[in-house]
Amino acid sequence: MLTQAIKGVKDVLPEDSVKWRHLEGVVRKLFSDYGFSEIRTPIIEHTILFARSIGATSDIVEKEMYAFKDQGGDEITLRPEGTAGVVRAYVEHKLFASRSVTKVYYMGPMFRRERPQAGRLRQFHQIGVEALGVSEPGIDVDILAALVELFSRLKVQGVELHINSLGCRDCRAAYKIALKNFLTGKIDSLCPDCQRRVETNPLRALDCKSEHCEAATADAPMMLEYLDSDCRAHFESVKQGLDDLGIRYVINPRMVRGLDYYTRTTFEMIAVDKKGAQNAVAAGGRYDSLVEEIGGPPTPGIGFAIGVERLLLMLPEAGDSAPLPKVYIAAIGGEAARFGQKLADALRKCGISAERDYSPGGLRNQMKKADRSGAAYTVIIGEDEMTKGAAILRDMKTREQSEVKLDEMVEEIKKRVAAFSTDANNEHGTRFL
Repeated sequence: MLTQAIKGVKDVLPEDSVKWRHLEGVVRKLFSDYGFSEIRTPIIEHTILFARSIGATSDIVEKEMYAFKDQGGDEITLRPEGTAGVVRAYVEHKLFASRSVTKVYYMGPMFRRERPQAGRLRQFHQIGVEALGVSEPGIDVDILAALVELFSRLKVQGVELHINSLGCRDCRAAYKIALKNFLTGKIDSLCPDCQRRVETNPLRALDCKSEHCEAATADAPMMLEYLDSDCRAHFESVKQGLDDLGIRYVINPRMVRGLDYYTRTTFEMIAVDKKGAQNAVAAGGRYDSLVEEIGGPPTPGIGFAIGVERLLLMLPEAGDSAPLPKVYIAAIGGEAARFGQKLADALRKCGISAERDYSPGGLRNQMKKADRSGAAYTVIIGEDEMTKGAAILRDMKTREQSEVKLDEMVEEIKKRVAAFSTDANNEHGTRFL
């Protein structure tokens, strides 16, 4: 057990982390382009925050949360999603008092006790955005545009944007009555969970993946039929905004989402495989009552979250950003080793990755290590090179070697790294644009 991770959690090994860094870099640049700033909230919160915001009858709260009492007797939960913590921070720090709109993004681990499978873990990671303080549909369009653009910049294929409206409290109340009456007539055809949901949260029956429930609710009334005039106008404006930007979307009236706080615009980014199977990779929507429900002033909000592990499975191999060249310093002899240490330090201070052997052997052994390190260039220096005041700089790909003066080595490597970066961008396209 000491050498085995807990079921449902996963190590990100060094060879895997390049995709994570690439994804995170694209995310930071894109969200900055759309005017979002980063926020970092704790991974533990009071349990009542999630029960109040997500909904006490949701699957997350009932079945999946890692909730416990700490040594002081406080009810604590490892965060199962990011929105509740962001809204709590928004209220606690009174961000509404200093700005009319707050636009933030976050990245980090979340925790749910689900059955582990590919792309779905018990400790998983989400990337999300939240925009608080704007009720106009234009922010909905911007949020959806940012989501679509992210998948575009990552060159992810085979995804569809699905949208729906869940209306407001008033029009949804009437819809719940109609849906409950419909489901009551189908009660024997529903799974045990949905039979219970008829009383607690009938909308969740539309989201059930059971074949029996899908068949039983095929002709159920839909929320779009019950929207009041304001909610209908809001949804029409969102659709018009997406049309104006040339963003394709699918209206999915069965999409209700699993969290109780959603109102009006809801959406999912759906991955469709070659066999037609669908899987949500990103999801979100409006939550115009959530801030008030947890003790803040009436404040509209909208956001989305992306499952990082699922998204990483979809990244094309070309999506890996080429790392900047690494330099390996092969030094033979005490004086050369001291120079190699100073050279490595100078390169690192210039932002260039430099590596060397701390217990150097012969040149042949060090060149093997240089190959294994993935270095683009190797500096070879021994007693003769120190005497001449010049070392050998070797291109590890072409095997070409040139002699470079010791006091010019840093500048020569900087030139080569700059040229490498320009060629990589020309070959693969600008990294972020």
